[in-house]
Amino acid sequence: QVQLVESGGGLVQAGGSLRLSCTASGRTFSSYHMGWFRQEPGKEREFVSAISRTGGRTYYADSVKGRFTISRDNAKNTLYLQMNSLKPEDTAAYYCAADWTPSLIVDKTPGAYDYWGQGTQVTVSS
Repeated sequence: QVQLVESGGGLVQAGGSLRLSCTASGRTFSSYHMGWFRQEPGKEREFVSAISRTGGRTYYADSVKGRFTISRDNAKNTLYLQMNSLKPEDTAAYYCAADWTPSLIVDKTPGAYDYWGQGTQVTVSS
C-alpha cells in the first residue's frame, strides 16, 4: 500500500500560480504511475495530468495543457503539479492518485487508480 498526502492548495487570483505537492509513504513510490485529478461539487472527478513511473512520459487534459506541469522526484517520494495562468474554471478539489500496475500504459481514468489522497482545495477568483 501507499499513503498519499496533498498540500499546496489555496486561494489565488486569476492569472496566478500554485504548486501542489503529493507526498507518498509506504510501498516504493517509483513503482507507481501517478496522476492528478480534480472534482467540483456535484460533478464527476476528472483527469488533469499523469506521469509514468520514471517521469519520462507525461499527459495532460486539453484544458490544462500549456499551463500545468506535472513532475515527480522519486528520491523524495513526491509528486508535483505546477499550475500557472490559473483560471476560475480551475477551481476544484485536487487529488493525487497512484496506479499500481505492471503495464507501461499510464491510465487517465480515475477507476484505474488504486490509492488516493484526501484532496486539497484550489480556488481561483476572477
